Amino acid sequence: MKYRSYLLLAVTGLFAACSGNQKPVDLTGQSKKNTGKYEFGTVSEKALSSSANLPGQLVPFNEVNLFPKVNGFVKQLFVDRGSIVKKGQLLMTLEAPEMESQLQAANSRYIQSQENAEASKEKYERLKEAAKEPGSVSPLDLDNANSKMKADLAMAQSEHSNVDAVRTMQGYLRIYAPFDGMIVQRNVSPGALVAPGKETDQPMLIIQDINKMRLTVYIPEDYVDKVDLNQPVTFTFNAMPGQAHTAKISRSANALGSMRQEAIEIDVANKSGQLKPGMYAEVKIPMVSGAKSLLVPNSAIVRSTEKEYVVTVRNGKANLVNIKEGLTSKDSTEVFGDLKPDDKILLHASDEIKQGDEI
Repeated sequence: MKYRSYLLLAVTGLFAACSGNQKPVDLTGQSKKNTGKYEFGTVSEKALSSSANLPGQLVPFNEVNLFPKVNGFVKQLFVDRGSIVKKGQLLMTLEAPEMESQLQAANSRYIQSQENAEASKEKYERLKEAAKEPGSVSPLDLDNANSKMKADLAMAQSEHSNVDAVRTMQGYLRIYAPFDGMIVQRNVSPGALVAPGKETDQPMLIIQDINKMRLTVYIPEDYVDKVDLNQPVTFTFNAMPGQAHTAKISRSANALGSMRQEAIEIDVANKSGQLKPGMYAEVKIPMVSGAKSLLVPNSAIVRSTEKEYVVTVRNGKANLVNIKEGLTSKDSTEVFGDLKPDDKILLHASDEIKQGDEI
């Protein structure tokens, strides 16, 4: 009976061993089936599209925030938001009563210094005339009189400069337009106390030159060397669909900003006043003819919250290559990364495929 129990245990163990050896075979078979489902494509190199569509924004050709140069109260305001002004036009006047007192005091000191200078000059002239008689005037007295005359004249000139300075400060109480434009913001009213401030403070007035506008477009780093600055650009404003405009690129920054983009500007005439600062436009930027780029099928790009990449196949193993997207067409996308033409890539890839997986 004991031997029969041992035999039963041995048979049961044999079946269990056979069953355990069968699992790897089944998994391998499944892996082969999955391998057959992979679809492959290649990286192609083609001529870049003749243009790139990028967003642009209108900004005023000139814009100035007007601040006071002296402390004072707003006396009169001759413009308001929306007022069209000409260069040199009086916009507002300020009043500072203490400045009138300063001018009177400066004038008084100037008059006094003038009188002292005239008296010193007359004294020197008399001593100089008397010195013609030998022994009547000592040379030391004559030199002292000459020095006193020069010092008083210098003092008179200094007081005259002080008067001019106070008058100049009084001129700052009148605010003029620095160029032709429109008042787009008014932040003060008559009677308000104003004082010189920093650029971050609220200005009294904001004036913009809207007769000519700047259409600013930011070119991504990958396209900087491919933009044809000599060819005209075409743009359409979102607020005025169907009206295409053409102009040439007026200037470029020739440097990348904080967002790794280069700013270019297109001057846009606005004689009719229809265009407003802040309007957005779709700008077709011409590219240099002959420039080529790498293209991959749209389905080959894997996008996650952390990165964008494609899966290349090298020596039968998966290699994840980070990319940046460029222009996109119906079936392919321009990419930038560590890729070469004719590289084998995986279509319909997913984030389940890891670096080094056998394909």
